[in-house]
Amino acid sequence: MKKIAVISGASSGIGKKFTETISEFCEELDEIWVIARRESRLEELQTPFPIRPLAMDLTERASFDRFSELLNKERPNVRLLINASGYGKFEATLDTELSSNLNMVDLNCQALQAMCQLTIPFMSQGSRIINIASVAAFQPIPYINVYGASKAFVLSYSRALNREMKSHGISVTAVCPFWTKTEFFARAVISDKEPVVKKYVAMYEPEQIVKRAWHDAKRGKDVSKYGFIARLQAGMCKILPHNLIMSIWMKQQKLK
Repeated sequence: MKKIAVISGASSGIGKKFTETISEFCEELDEIWVIARRESRLEELQTPFPIRPLAMDLTERASFDRFSELLNKERPNVRLLINASGYGKFEATLDTELSSNLNMVDLNCQALQAMCQLTIPFMSQGSRIINIASVAAFQPIPYINVYGASKAFVLSYSRALNREMKSHGISVTAVCPFWTKTEFFARAVISDKEPVVKKYVAMYEPEQIVKRAWHDAKRGKDVSKYGFIARLQAGMCKILPHNLIMSIWMKQQKLK
């Protein structure tokens, strides 16, 4: 049976870095199925294992049918699933087009859940799932409202799924990065308007997030956070009232 890994959002950012460093986690794979909208970017990926580019838009439900058909046809042993597709918008909820907010939820939540549910029947003892959430998952964030809420879904879903899958020998890790230097900001920031985020307390590199995620996934941790600031923020969100957390955020970013 062919051993494979499946990585969505593989064409850029954290997903790309996972793809490039996958040998640190999986010593033997027959193939990596890499998923993103831009096929040319997928074909350019440099990996230690053969790749199969799957150009798909995971906001379209037809993509799930295509992926399911491929799984049922090939019947692979999926050793690793990484859900790294996602995007955000830094803008007031009512200033963001409804279609954009809906697509954000479709990709960040619906697609991730579908990929897990479709793939798990083809996983075996020792297989792992890594879902990209965010430190934003720990708190409500005005002006990054829908994105933060979608990542809260990813965190909650992943932790609960990890508990469900224990009896099957499958682990699930939610990765919660702080601000990370990726193409995410090109889509999140509205260039012709005053930026919502005016102060970035810290900015990390994708390789830092991924290295920590590999380490935590190997240990079977259900949540992975890189950096003192990320851990501090997540911890403070557990003990401080969320109204206070939101007020601190609004003051820090000079928002009304």
